[in-house]
Amino acid sequence: MIAIPSHSPKLTPAEYFTWEEQQLCRHEYINGEVYAMSGGSQDHSRIALKFAALLDNHLVDRPCRVFNSDCRVNIFGTDDYTYPDASVSCDRRDTTTAQYITYPCLIVEVLSDSTEAYDRGKKFVRYRQNPELRDYVLVSSQEIAIDLYRKGDDGRWEILNYRAGDSIKLQSINLSFPIEQIYRGIDFSAPVI
Repeated sequence: MIAIPSHSPKLTPAEYFTWEEQQLCRHEYINGEVYAMSGGSQDHSRIALKFAALLDNHLVDRPCRVFNSDCRVNIFGTDDYTYPDASVSCDRRDTTTAQYITYPCLIVEVLSDSTEAYDRGKKFVRYRQNPELRDYVLVSSQEIAIDLYRKGDDGRWEILNYRAGDSIKLQSINLSFPIEQIYRGIDFSAPVI
C-alpha cells in the first residue's frame, strides 16, 4: 500500500472515523491528516493474503486474532492509525474496540519500491512505541526475502534477514515456517506488464 496525502483539512480522530466510512478507499490518519492508500500489485496482494492465511491457520485454536489490511492499528500512545498488510493481537484489550486494534504482538508489511523506506524508517519508529509488539515483519514483493525485526527480552530490537531456503521463526506466536511458503505460486522471473 502507498500512502498519498489527501490535502484535506486536519480532522479529529472522531471526524476521521466518520469521514472515512463514507470514502471508497482507506486512509491512514497521522497527526490529524489523512493519507489515501493506493492499491498494490498482484504479487503484493497474494503475498499479504498468503501471510495472513498462514497466521490465521496457525492461531485457529488460540485466543489470538489475525487481521488483514482492512483493520486499522492505533499507534500506541497517539491518535494515529495505520493499515498494515497483516497484524495479530493476543491482547484482550483489543476485543473492546470495533474499528481498530492497539496492542498487536506482530505486524506484517509487504514492501514496494514506494513504501520501503517509510516502512523501515518512520513507520517502524511509530510501531515500536507499542510495548506489546514483538515481531515486525517486512516482506519483499519483488524477490524471496523477508526481514524480521524482533524485540528481545531486554527491549532491544534485532534484525534477522531471511532468503530462499531459510526457515522463519516468529517468536511472538511460536510459529516456524519455510520462507517459500509465503511465495508459493509467485514467479519473479515473469515479465510484469
